Amino acid sequence: MSTKKGNRIFIIGAGFAGTNIAEEINKKKHTGEVIAFLDDNPEKIGTEINGIPVLGPINAFTRILTTIPADEAIIAIPTAKREELASIYNTLSRAEFNRIRILPNISQIVNSHAHLVQARDINPEDLLGRTPVAIDLMESLSYLRGKRVLITGAGGSIGSELARQLLSGGAERLYLMGHGENSIYRIDKELRRLQEGGVGEKATVVPVIGDLQDKNFMEFILKRLKADVIFHCAAHKHVPLMEFNPIEAVKNNVLGTLNLIRAAETAGVPRLVLISTDKAVNPSCVYGVTKRLAEMLVLEERKKGMDFMVVRFGNVLGSRGSIVPLFKEQILAGGPVTVTHPDTTRFFMTIPEASSLVLKAGGVGHSGGLYILDMGEPIKILDLAKQMIHFYGYKEKDIPIQYIGMRPGEKVIEKLWTNVEDPVQTDYTRIFKVESESTTLPVSEIVHKIQPICYMDPKNPEPYRNRHMLRDILQKYFPTMQVPENEPEY
Repeated sequence: MSTKKGNRIFIIGAGFAGTNIAEEINKKKHTGEVIAFLDDNPEKIGTEINGIPVLGPINAFTRILTTIPADEAIIAIPTAKREELASIYNTLSRAEFNRIRILPNISQIVNSHAHLVQARDINPEDLLGRTPVAIDLMESLSYLRGKRVLITGAGGSIGSELARQLLSGGAERLYLMGHGENSIYRIDKELRRLQEGGVGEKATVVPVIGDLQDKNFMEFILKRLKADVIFHCAAHKHVPLMEFNPIEAVKNNVLGTLNLIRAAETAGVPRLVLISTDKAVNPSCVYGVTKRLAEMLVLEERKKGMDFMVVRFGNVLGSRGSIVPLFKEQILAGGPVTVTHPDTTRFFMTIPEASSLVLKAGGVGHSGGLYILDMGEPIKILDLAKQMIHFYGYKEKDIPIQYIGMRPGEKVIEKLWTNVEDPVQTDYTRIFKVESESTTLPVSEIVHKIQPICYMDPKNPEPYRNRHMLRDILQKYFPTMQVPENEPEY
């Protein structure tokens, strides 16, 4: 539901963010009317801010609403911990608002100024997992001031959040590159809406539709764009889907990355940051193998003096490939909620926190470095399912949970580094650097062997699209990769 004229709004939190939002709403009368703040600070309760009363405490909200009805609540406490947000949400949900919105974490609010356009509907990710680390975006993005930044896969979960945060970093240009026009259209439109709402500086936003697999295009476009930094987020990443389409996974994630690296070298791009995944560690699936090969391709650039690096992390809450949207869909349909195995665990981090740390690592990292984000303790998928059932107002007895078994290429437990990798804490919170890496595999040899499978060679047509040959090659170098039974040859 969108705000409308006459909408009666409660703002939860009478600090700088809440007062910023109230001032903006008062100026934009069509967005509604702030009828009160709600706060726990006894020094503020009973006072007024710009003529708006401050009521409280928050846990008395249901009683307060019986005398002062409202349509919408906006949670404006960017410093709140997860436990506080869960408590506030439980109080608000009992009040049966038409809409509950929330402002982003403090690390996403630049120069201590919040904007109404940043408020969004609250979702389960806001209440799950640990409290995100607070990162000073202006400081973290100082190396990008006045620079041209290219994001591949800019319409995806991480790519689009990087774009939102980069909007505030003083970059001269933001190039949003993607193969899918719809996702690029959405993030381009959103960034322009944020700029109109006063968020960020006046970066020029440029959408670019193109395919990493097109070598000639990549060389052409990178020479024209003259990017200073590339954040390479683009990848085919849905594990079961890539098990059914292994050659496309290799073409896009390995050969596409190679095209990008070579084009970046030719164009003289000083810095490239590859976004990688815990599934590259002892990979059991084709997707994991392709991401490990992509890591190796980037890490090889240290020999050429290029300032290229890898940032590896685990699952992010709420991404398009995450279990969270699926659970939401299943819960709202009345169940069952499907869980692969009762002991399955995954590392989880919010998309904004992961993106902030990627941007930080991209600035402090050194050439050829492999950096790993501290994901905290892994979460049991079963526990996540139960928490989401509660978030949507149901009890566990109302929504059945069904165990469906592991899908092709999946592991019960993921790891962030191998036994031979040695992660060391850097000077920066939640960022590790791997001091020794398992990069002894002959990546150039592997690429040479898989190319005739991905691209037709008239002089050697036999390997083209042969999945058995591809699996044989990859498993020779990655023996942990699972090979499905009865896989077709083509």
